[in-house]
Parts: sequence; C-alpha cells; structure tokens
Amino acid sequence: MRPGAVALVVSSLLVPGTGPAAPAPPLPARMADTGGGTQLITAVAPKRASTTGTVTWWDREDGRWVKRGSAPARFGANGLAAGATRKQGTNTTPTGLYGLPYAFGIKAAPRGTAYTYRRVRQDSWWCQDNDSRSYNRWSEPRAADCRAAESEHLITYSAQYAHALVIGFNYERPVRGRGAGIFLHVHGRGATAGCVSVPGKAMRRILMWADPARRPHIAVGTRSGSTAVTRL
Repeated sequence: MRPGAVALVVSSLLVPGTGPAAPAPPLPARMADTGGGTQLITAVAPKRASTTGTVTWWDREDGRWVKRGSAPARFGANGLAAGATRKQGTNTTPTGLYGLPYAFGIKAAPRGTAYTYRRVRQDSWWCQDNDSRSYNRWSEPRAADCRAAESEHLITYSAQYAHALVIGFNYERPVRGRGAGIFLHVHGRGATAGCVSVPGKAMRRILMWADPARRPHIAVGTRSGSTAVTRL
C-alpha cells in the first residue's frame, strides 16, 4: 500500500453520507392511513395486473409497527382495481383500507380466536344480487328476493371458506354494482374472483392473532402508482 493510503481510506469512512443506508421504516409507518387501530394486515401486489403478492400482519407496540408474520397471497384473476370505482363481476380485487367486520368458516374457529366467528351451515349464503335488500350480506336462509344464481352458497367452497375474514369493502353503505362478498380466505386452486387468499396455515394464524379490541384493518394495494398501499 502506498504511504498515506491508510489515512485516505480512514478519512473516506468519516465523510458524512458515505456509510450504510439506514433501514427503511416498516411499511405501516410509510402509509398515509392505517385505520387508527394497533393491528394491521397489508396485502400488497407488485402491480395492478398482478394476481400474486404478499400478506403481512403487524402489531403496533411502543409507538412502532412490528411484523408478526407474512404469507404468499393471491388476488383477483384480473388483478386489482381501485375500490372506489371497481365494478362487480370484473374478477378484480378492490384496493383500499377496510375494516374486518367478522370471521366465518366451514370449520370451527381455531383455538384462541377472539373475533366473532360465524359457522357456515347448509343454508348459509352471501347475497350478491343487486336487486336484493340483502345485497352484500350473509343470508341464512337465502332471502326470497336474492337469486341463487346471483349469490354464493358458502358451504360449496370447502377449501376457500374453511376459515375467512369478511373484508369491509362496500359493506357499510353498499353501492349496487360495486361488488359484494370480498373476503380474506384460504387459497383455492388459483387466482380469486376478487378476494385475497392465503395458505390455510396462515389464515389460521391470522385468526388467532387478530384482536377486535385492537381495531385491525386490512390495506390492499400495489407497491407503487395510484393504487400504492402507501397512498391509501
């Protein structure tokens, strides 16, 4: 090594801004809104046309967000669409920040589940009929004004609805034609019809983790662009 080279190396390490970059804050800390609770699920796809991505669940503790788990996710067969303008029947997953009203399933709730859990029975339906007063609601038995062809007979989805959480998309004040029956549920054979899905083990872990007293929400979005999860 040339004389003075050691000093040159040492001095370069002391120049401000030349050291290792600080780690990026956790995803929820970079979001515009997390729903105000202390639990959050993020469902993120690389881009709007994507049918796969990642679901991660987080706790807020001592003023910071802590990652509790993650799993591979699937989205709609036609990707994602902005929740505010989504149209029913497009096989797109609506982006946005939503509450999680309650859980349900064909199987019993995993031990430790704190969420209100509704067990699927033979006459359990989710009405998606735009002409029904039960639009975007659980109907048991199926409402007289809710056509079977425009509804989901929940028990027939034995894999997907083994365990699930209702996503509060278009739920509080349903807009006809916007979409109904959007859930976080177990994987089926491929992309979904608009829901978010995860492996069965992950779905059970989420149900055992979620605490309604902590007001969990789910944020569905892309990594960047107008539907970026950080912009919700």
